[in-house]
Amino acid sequence: MPLIQVQMFTGRTPQQKRDLVRALTDAFVETAGSTPESIDVILTDVEPSDWAQGGTLFSEKSKI
Repeated sequence: MPLIQVQMFTGRTPQQKRDLVRALTDAFVETAGSTPESIDVILTDVEPSDWAQGGTLFSEKSKI
């Protein structure tokens, strides 16, 4: 059972998420030879205030 986990900032529409899940599933099937039914995808929306890079929260980066 392949599992693909994606963490991304909030703000994508349900359609964008559907398209992403389909593209990831298709890419996995094409490159790793699995079946779509066996692939799980977990999308986790993260607020910019909960994600940091280089010691700075993304919610603060636009203020610098």
